[in-house]
Amino acid sequence: MTQTNQPLLEMRDIQKCFGNVIALSGVSFDIRAGECHCLLGDNGAGKSTFIKTMSGVHPPSAGEILVSGKVAKFTSPRDAMTAGIATVFQDLAMIPLMSVTRNFWMGREPSKGWGIFKHFDLAHANAITMDEMQKMGIRLREPDQAVGTLSGGERQTVAIARAVYFGAKVLILDEPTSALGVRQTANVLATIDRVRKQGIGVVFITHNVRHAMAVGDRFTILNRGQTLGTAVRGDVTAEALQDLMAGGQKLAELEGTLGGTV
Repeated sequence: MTQTNQPLLEMRDIQKCFGNVIALSGVSFDIRAGECHCLLGDNGAGKSTFIKTMSGVHPPSAGEILVSGKVAKFTSPRDAMTAGIATVFQDLAMIPLMSVTRNFWMGREPSKGWGIFKHFDLAHANAITMDEMQKMGIRLREPDQAVGTLSGGERQTVAIARAVYFGAKVLILDEPTSALGVRQTANVLATIDRVRKQGIGVVFITHNVRHAMAVGDRFTILNRGQTLGTAVRGDVTAEALQDLMAGGQKLAELEGTLGGTV
């Protein structure tokens, strides 16, 4: 794990209100180069709001966002992307009937020629797509294969490879392993590890403690719009994280009722 002291991205005392509803209340979080920082929380903990604030969808009501130590103001997702912050949401924003290459380059297609003879350089795009996917451990049959024919894990990898190729310094992954089988989950976790080793900071949002423990370097628990603290790998167990997420006493009582099966 290659890290520098200064975070690539830092969120300081972030608050977000929607009318009278306080969605985030003084949340702080940071991510360093070559690190996988897991943000853990159950449904309704505020993860989605935090992701959208981090990626420029929602401006914070209070608090500061710093990029490489400098205060940044994101008024749109484009501002965050320009700052090197890429987000892969659960819906992946892909068109199933289009090819892997078309989805990989969507809106940024390389071209050749000049003037009225300028056109999409398909051969170049195909070569880069195949190469980038191979770097992530995915061997495509052919670049014009429809994205809809790929597994859920492979589609996640296309989205991650696309973000990395276009210069992401920080990669935010929104529940990338949800609804995936065991093998697909393992592939996505391996992809996260590859990305981290390239010096990119990975923010891994999940409610699955086991998946977080597999690749995480630090773990922050979010509960009802507030952070309950950050732990470093090796200093915390999966059971302790699960307990914090679920509200320890309630989980202990439930486990006793069900005979230790939770």
